[in-house]
Amino acid sequence: MDESSVEERPVRRTRDRRGRGMRGPGIMPSRLGTPALRSARERFDALVLDLVTEIDDRWHQQLGIVEYAVEDTPLVPDDWSAETVPLSSLIRGQGGQATRLVLFRRPIEHRCETRDDLQALVLTVVVEQIAELLGLDAEDVDPRYAG
Repeated sequence: MDESSVEERPVRRTRDRRGRGMRGPGIMPSRLGTPALRSARERFDALVLDLVTEIDDRWHQQLGIVEYAVEDTPLVPDDWSAETVPLSSLIRGQGGQATRLVLFRRPIEHRCETRDDLQALVLTVVVEQIAELLGLDAEDVDPRYAG
């Protein structure tokens, strides 16, 4: 057989030849071994941190020491009679203990359809809790509050 008698078939190269979708990561991470995209929990934590840092910087003198935390869901007792799930918890500090403000991620996310809704609800929850702690109107704590 000589080379001219062998027919060359066109090579067909497709990324999705068996219909299973794209293989491998959609984007490469900046550091190997770490995910390129943050999880929903990490995005929520970052949103809360940005907001809380801004408000705490403004009211730090009046607030004193406040610990901020995010938990997935609240622990409600079995005999909980309220129909709604709490979005946050505020525990006032006594003596040398810090005041603790906890936001519950899942109930807050459950009430929001878009990222803007989430930002607005987190702002509302934090501002209302800080206002209660300071004994002020929520509008006075942050001008973006639209309760």
